[in-house]
Amino acid sequence: MARSPLAAPPRDQGGPLIKNPTLVPVLTLLWIILILFVLYPAVKLLLVTFSVDGAFSLQNFSGIWKSAYDRQALWNSLFLGVCVALSGTFLGFCFAYFAVRMRVPAFLKWLVGVLTLLPLISPPFTSSVALTLALGPNGIILSFLGIPQVSFYGFWGTWIAETLTYFPVAFLALAAVLVSLDPSMEDAALSLGSSPWRVFRTITLPMTTPGLANSLLLLFANSLADFATPLVLAGHTFPVLPTQAYLQITGLYDLRGGAALSFLLLVPALAAYLLQHYWVSRKSYVTITGKSGARSSLKGMGSIGETAVFIICIAVSLFVVFLYAIIFMASFVKVFGVNHSFTMEHFVYVFQYGNKAIKDTLIVACLATPIGGLLAVVIGFITHRKKFLGNRFLDFTCMLNYALPGTVVGIAYIVAFNEKPLVLTGTLTILVAAYIFRYFAAGIRSVVASLHQIDKNIEEASLSLGAGAGRTFFKVTLPLVIPAVLAGMKYLFIHSMTAISATIFLVSVNWTLLTTRILESMTGLQFAQASAFSVVLIVLVFIGSGSMTLLVRFYSSRLAGVKEISS
Repeated sequence: MARSPLAAPPRDQGGPLIKNPTLVPVLTLLWIILILFVLYPAVKLLLVTFSVDGAFSLQNFSGIWKSAYDRQALWNSLFLGVCVALSGTFLGFCFAYFAVRMRVPAFLKWLVGVLTLLPLISPPFTSSVALTLALGPNGIILSFLGIPQVSFYGFWGTWIAETLTYFPVAFLALAAVLVSLDPSMEDAALSLGSSPWRVFRTITLPMTTPGLANSLLLLFANSLADFATPLVLAGHTFPVLPTQAYLQITGLYDLRGGAALSFLLLVPALAAYLLQHYWVSRKSYVTITGKSGARSSLKGMGSIGETAVFIICIAVSLFVVFLYAIIFMASFVKVFGVNHSFTMEHFVYVFQYGNKAIKDTLIVACLATPIGGLLAVVIGFITHRKKFLGNRFLDFTCMLNYALPGTVVGIAYIVAFNEKPLVLTGTLTILVAAYIFRYFAAGIRSVVASLHQIDKNIEEASLSLGAGAGRTFFKVTLPLVIPAVLAGMKYLFIHSMTAISATIFLVSVNWTLLTTRILESMTGLQFAQASAFSVVLIVLVFIGSGSMTLLVRFYSSRLAGVKEISS
C-alpha cells in the first residue's frame, strides 16, 4: 500500500550520517563511481557542446539550424515518437485488456503473453531483419500477394518495426493498472442501466488515463532513443536524430557536431522522462480503498468491442510468430525467398567469424550483471533506509543515464574517456560501465519496492541484539530482497546482451558485440547471416533470462515460506 505524501517520513534505523560510521566509506565509494561514470561524462558532453576554444559558444548548433536535413531529422524524430507512442499504447492496451479482462481460456492468455514478451528479450534488429525479408525488396509477403515493388524503407517501415518492438512495454504498464481496478464501480454503473460499452468508455477507460499517459511517454522516449531500427529501415528519405548523430561522428568525424545533435535529442527525452515520473508518482487513480467486501466479477466492454480486441490480439500475435519464423527459417536456408534448400553454413559462419563477438558479449553481460545487481541493492537500501545529506541527489544521479537516450550516453562516454586524464576507449571497462550505469536503475527500483514491504522492526531487532549494520544488511535485509535483486539483474542481463544504442560508439577490434555483428550483416545486405546471429543471440538471452526467472521463483517461494512461518 502506497504511503501518503503527507505522512511522516520513514524512521531511519541508524540516525544521522555521523551516527553511521560504516555508511561514510560506502557513500564515499559510491560517489566516486557515480561521479566518474555518470556525472563526469554528462558534464564533458555539455562542455563540448557549448564551448569552442574554451569559451562558451552556440557555434556548434549553427550548422544544425542551417542544415535543412538536420532540421528535418529533428521533426522526424518527434513525429515518429508520437506515432509509435500512439500505436504502441493502443496495441499494449488491447493486449493488457485481453490478458486481464476478457474471458478466454487460460492457455490462450498465457500463449499471447509469452508472444508479447518475445520482443523484449530479442535484439533490436530482429523486427527490422524480419520485416525486411517479409516486406522489403522481393519480400515473401509481397511476392506471395503478387504486389509490385513498393518502398518499405522510410517512415512506414521504421514505424511498424518500432511499434512491434515497444508495444510490450505498454502492455506491462497497462496490465498492472487494469489489474488494480475494482470492477465494483463498473458493476454499479451497469446496475443503473448503462450499456457495457458506455461503462467502458465513461468509467474503465478514464480510470486508466494515468497508465495510458505513462505508456505514451515511455514509448515516446523509447522511440526517440532508438538507434538500431532507423539505421536499418529509415534510410536517407527519413533521417532521425540518433542516426544523424552517429553518422556525424563516425562518418564526418565531427565529435562536436554529433554532441550538439545528441543534445537536441536530450531535451525532449528528458521532458518525456520527467512527465512520466510525474504520472507514476500520482496515486489518485488507485481504486483500492482498503475496505473489505465482496469483489464483483470482471465486466467487459461489450461483444463488439471484445471481438475487435480479440481479433487484433490474435492477428498481431500471429504476425509476431510469422516474423520470428522468418528469422528462424532464413538462418537455415540458402537464400531466403529464392533458394530454400536446407543449410547450416550460416551458423558455421557465425561460429567461425562471430565466435569472438559471442564470447565478448557473454563476458560483458556476465560482468555487468552481478556488479550492477550488487550496486542496485546497496544503493536501493541506502537511499530508502538511510537519512543523509544528498540522498535525493544520489537517487537522481543513479537514474540519469537511464533517462538519457542511449545515443547520448554513448557519445558522452566517447567525449569523456577518449582523452586524458582517463582513457578507456576500446577497453572492456567502458563497455561494462556503460551497461551497468544505464540499466542498473531498474534493479534499484525493484529493491526499493521490495524494501517497502519489509518491516524495519526486523532489522531493528537484529541491531538491538548486537549485530552491526553490515551484518544486519547481509544476514537479514539482503536475503529478503534477493528476488527483487535477481529481477533487476535479469533486466540488466537482457539489455547487456541486446542493447546497442550506447555501445555502438564504444566497440573496437579488441571488444565487439553480437548486436554490432548483426548491424554489420544488415548494412552489408547479409540477411541470412544477420538471421543466424539473431537466432544465436535470442537463444543465449532466453537461456540466461530463463535461468534467472527460475531463481526468482525459487527464492520467492522460500521467502514466502519464511514469512508464513514467522507469521
